[in-house]
Amino acid sequence: MVPGKRYRKFSFVFLSAIFVLAGCSSNEPVDQPAEVPDVVETVKFKTLWNVSVGDGHDGKYLHLQPTLMDESLYAASADGELVSVNPENGKVNWRRDLDQTIMAGVGADPERLYLVSENANLLTFDGSSGEALWQASLPNEVIAPPQSNGSLVVAQTIDGKVLGFDAATGEKRWQYDGVVPVLTLRGSAAPVVGSEIVLASLASGQLFALSTETGQPQWQYTIGEAKGRTELERLVDITAEPVIVDSAALVVGYKGKLAAVDLRNGEEIWSRSMSSLRSPAIAYGNIFVAEANGTVTALQGQNRQSVWSQDQLRWRQLTRPVATEDYLLVGDFEGYIHALSLLDGTFAGQTKFSGDGLRVPFLRWQDQILVYGNGGKLAAIQLVKKD
Repeated sequence: MVPGKRYRKFSFVFLSAIFVLAGCSSNEPVDQPAEVPDVVETVKFKTLWNVSVGDGHDGKYLHLQPTLMDESLYAASADGELVSVNPENGKVNWRRDLDQTIMAGVGADPERLYLVSENANLLTFDGSSGEALWQASLPNEVIAPPQSNGSLVVAQTIDGKVLGFDAATGEKRWQYDGVVPVLTLRGSAAPVVGSEIVLASLASGQLFALSTETGQPQWQYTIGEAKGRTELERLVDITAEPVIVDSAALVVGYKGKLAAVDLRNGEEIWSRSMSSLRSPAIAYGNIFVAEANGTVTALQGQNRQSVWSQDQLRWRQLTRPVATEDYLLVGDFEGYIHALSLLDGTFAGQTKFSGDGLRVPFLRWQDQILVYGNGGKLAAIQLVKKD
């Protein structure tokens, strides 16, 4: 609950997200998760280093994803610890106790870090030292990390407002007020901030391109259309950040579609029916999607035909897939990391990373995978083929 804000929230677990609606609260799983599959391992997970970052998500349904910037890894915890780590060896460059609850982050540009507090303040810190720089008030709760192109930093609230601030001074430049439905998933896609446009994904199922100068819409594209008689049936949220590929944005929505959209004018290049809460991964000309029901699907990039499908992780609330040289990695709500063959989707290995579960995306660093668990464990993992 955000003190002093006009929205009350009602939430319950559904797939890998939470609905938000005025009223009471409860927690009810929709489908029984598949059991952890038995795997004949051909690869093992080697932990190179690990550090602790506060209490992690502190039992809250947050997405405090770490970020890499200029060979430094930054992570934050809900209880207000901000840390800078050398991803090469796990050495802590600095730690800061912010003495406030954090709801969103970490966003970064080459000079600054961006977080959002529980009382809806956009907080800015020096990336080299962690010293506080400026803060700005936001009109409502933010749970997606703010993003910056170095000149402009953009934050998106849960009720569809997109705000742009001067990255150096914190001066508010513009605000776009989007429209969102009454019932939404408890998740937001982080904005993508380019030099000329900002891509903002709204719970209405629409992707907007906003001018970085004025915040005015340049074009919009519909990823999902609300259908059905009830608010539940009409959910078409976009909680997956667009992936930029050359001059196109690869976007996917819940109960919507996977589509490539021209960044210049918002015209559809191609689309395929798909439902996902996570951004896709791209490797070796293929597109890899963790679908909303937990099925992992590989599609040919050229014609979007199916390459393989792995359904043994259904309803396990998967993280965004990340591709390595030979494997596709996903985490799940029980804290397991699963390694699938990029070639055919068969299991190559798995490990229990954390009993607190995994929610935020993994990061690639050279030949390592950087993993941040819900309980605050931050680690570098390397995959090693068994003899």
